[in-house]
Amino acid sequence: MASPTDGLGRPLGVLRLSLTARCNLACPYCLPDGQEPPGLLTLQQRRVVVQAAVALGAQSLRLTGGEPLLHPELESLIEAVQPLRAQGLREIALTSNGTLLSASRARALREAGLDRITLSLDGADGTSVARMAGLSDARTGARTLEAVLAAIGHARDAGFDPAAGALKLNAVIQRGRNDDQLLPLAELCRGQDLELRLIEYMDVGNRNDWSPTDVMSASEMAERIGTRWPLEALERDLHSTARRWRYRDGAGGIAVVASVSQPFCGDCNRLRITADGVAYTCLFAAPSSGLDLKPWLQPSSDPMGVEQALTQLWRSRHDRY
Repeated sequence: MASPTDGLGRPLGVLRLSLTARCNLACPYCLPDGQEPPGLLTLQQRRVVVQAAVALGAQSLRLTGGEPLLHPELESLIEAVQPLRAQGLREIALTSNGTLLSASRARALREAGLDRITLSLDGADGTSVARMAGLSDARTGARTLEAVLAAIGHARDAGFDPAAGALKLNAVIQRGRNDDQLLPLAELCRGQDLELRLIEYMDVGNRNDWSPTDVMSASEMAERIGTRWPLEALERDLHSTARRWRYRDGAGGIAVVASVSQPFCGDCNRLRITADGVAYTCLFAAPSSGLDLKPWLQPSSDPMGVEQALTQLWRSRHDRY
């Protein structure tokens, strides 16, 4: 059976699977939940969901949270889905704030079969990190910065090679809060041979008092960095969330996720599933628009039920944020 496309002809390519709603940071632009919702999916249920998504064409699995390193079965899930590579799964990636990524954890993730890891850091000094992570003071921010920088080294040592795109750094940029960190973050990543992925400040469901005046656009970010280190724009890859530039001096490049100023809805191929099993076809979807998959994930359920439910959901998709 051919992989389904949505109402606008877009195929499913990426499954974003949240493992937990909890986080050990309190970034005000994200406002994570302080506790788990009821009905978290089990390891077996998550594997069934991933298998169904792969059957429908998903080639990439992105493990997210909250903070996914808080989930005790992270490595077990990565191991459990390895057989799906024979069915079309090409990549397993993880997004983490990095504060819990020890050397041993990085090795365990690599050994379990994780292909790529993206860490997050929104400032290059203790004060900025504290402000953006919801921490109490600059001293705590400095410790967090030190932990993330150590995590970069642990990931690199475990075999996540930045040159191969297996290790990147995310930074959310909010005008008036940390836009002064653009150049310091760029300099940090140039020194680490990391791609810096700058993320426009986004609306996350009316939880973060979002305003368009707080958004620094992708073009403005690239222009500011390019004034210091000249950049050359690259062609955007099909289905990519990011627009990329490379430094003309050969010292790597940057990417900007321009969800607000230049949405990538036209060829978006992402399906998002929450930690408690609710499927959304748009990152910005209202909570009421989700499809709860748990009725198809019970022991007595039809084994093909989840695949059929996701097929129907995807074919009815018309999202264009």
